[in-house]
Amino acid sequence: MKYKSILWIVLTVSAISCDYFRAPQPKEAVARVGDKFLYKDDLRALLPAEYTREDSIAIISSYLNNWAAKELMLANAKRNLQEDKIVEFETLVDEYRTDLYTKAYKEGLVNQSIDTVVGQGDLETFYQGNKEIFRLNEDLLKLRYIQLKENHSGIQRIRDKFKRFNKKDQRELDSLSLQFRAFSLNDSVWVKAGEVFRKIPLLQEQSTQNNLKKSQFFELQDSLGVYLVHINDLLKRQEIAPIEYVKPTLRQIIINQRKLEFVRKLEKDIINDAITKKQFEIYE
Repeated sequence: MKYKSILWIVLTVSAISCDYFRAPQPKEAVARVGDKFLYKDDLRALLPAEYTREDSIAIISSYLNNWAAKELMLANAKRNLQEDKIVEFETLVDEYRTDLYTKAYKEGLVNQSIDTVVGQGDLETFYQGNKEIFRLNEDLLKLRYIQLKENHSGIQRIRDKFKRFNKKDQRELDSLSLQFRAFSLNDSVWVKAGEVFRKIPLLQEQSTQNNLKKSQFFELQDSLGVYLVHINDLLKRQEIAPIEYVKPTLRQIIINQRKLEFVRKLEKDIINDAITKKQFEIYE
């Protein structure tokens, strides 16, 4: 019996391989479980571009056994489960199928129809009307910092330029950046305080002992080196987040609102159109 099965699989593999060079033929079944059939077309997609006959036999044999086991298990389940449970499952399957189709259809229409360009005016209008939802859940900082080796020979010169920080100083510090262990000279961007503290743990200690303040300068030192830090600005937890910080969130909220409005209108139009064409009626 095992020999016959292997022979049948070999013949199936050969037939599938040869079909690549023939004109399309009517579907031909290669296996059956009850009233469910498995066709050669279903197996063809399983085979890789390059394969040996042994590989093909193993792939098809495994697939056939798995397919048969699933179909037999399903048939047994339908025979043995209570009727109300079967009805419940069929309802869930129908709902899931409906959701899949309608979701794909709506997403396709939304992607074709929705304008994803959000102007500055739209951002500001929404922000000004909904500031309360943009309260911070952690502190934000604008700062610049440089980490140097403890014995860096030019530390005084770098310190002076770092504190003064005019245009010339900025260019010169940037040109010296290969000498720094770590640095960030862009102090116009809001960053989460937690991210800063992970890079400069000593600054968190300063924050705990003394509240950080705007325009504060720190020179801190640990076993890893010297840190020059300048706090350009800060916002505390529960303050309103600045618009530039929440701009990506604002944009996504506005686009999502447009999508929801489009879908509501789509559903309303579909119903009205069906009523007009007598495809949808509510009986009294």
